[in-house]
Amino acid sequence: MVKKKAVKKEKKEPSNVVHVFGSRKRSRARATLKSGRGNVRINGHSLNSYKPEFAKAKIMEPLVISGDLANKVDIQIRVNGGGWRSQSDAVRLTISRALVKFSGDKILEKSFLDYDRNLLVADIRRKEQYKPNDSKARAKRTKSKR
Repeated sequence: MVKKKAVKKEKKEPSNVVHVFGSRKRSRARATLKSGRGNVRINGHSLNSYKPEFAKAKIMEPLVISGDLANKVDIQIRVNGGGWRSQSDAVRLTISRALVKFSGDKILEKSFLDYDRNLLVADIRRKEQYKPNDSKARAKRTKSKR
């Protein structure tokens, strides 16, 4: 009979990597946040080269509110679907959720909620579907009664 040696299991230290998901209309964004030097990349491109400028400004809001924390982390974001405006809202949501989850700071979460609730809570509104035999979602066919 062969005796088995007791194998000592090593405890893994918690990794400082956070995966977060966010959506707005048809846009879906996935973010991976880890310790780093403040780099933000969206679909492989730097945030500094992101266009249009309005979308870039909206995406920068959670980074500005978080202060020094934004300079200590690298964020990789993959976003697809929807238009540029809903994509920027989805990216903004994922960045702020990732920063709160990474830091675990209730004060940061409160400051996001005080600034704009949509930084942490998804806007669930969607486009209303067209109705059968109509040209638009709510427009009705006109009748001419003489």
